[in-house]
Amino acid sequence: MDQLPTEIEKKLAEFQSAQEQLQAISSQKFQLKMQEDELDSALKSVKEANGKVFKSTGFVVVEAEKDKLTAELEEKKESVAVRLQVVSKQEDKFKKRALELRTEIEAAAKQMPKN
Repeated sequence: MDQLPTEIEKKLAEFQSAQEQLQAISSQKFQLKMQEDELDSALKSVKEANGKVFKSTGFVVVEAEKDKLTAELEEKKESVAVRLQVVSKQEDKFKKRALELRTEIEAAAKQMPKN
């Protein structure tokens, strides 16, 4: 079998790198969505709570003011939402680049002489 032209090898390496980055970003996006879901659940619980509310700080659970805890959770949720937007944009960018590279590689492969 003939060796692949250097240009195709470079594109294949870049494609593989883009796929690996996409996989890492997808994992990060999944984790952020899980955090967002946990924060939604915590916010709902705090808002529905009657009486005292508590929060975990490391290995200790302490009493917290409902308004302050709600504000803290909403701030964390906002932060996660922003990070999720950034990660989603990165994911879209890598998906687009991987698709472009795949198309280029397929086109170059079709032009290669067959034995």
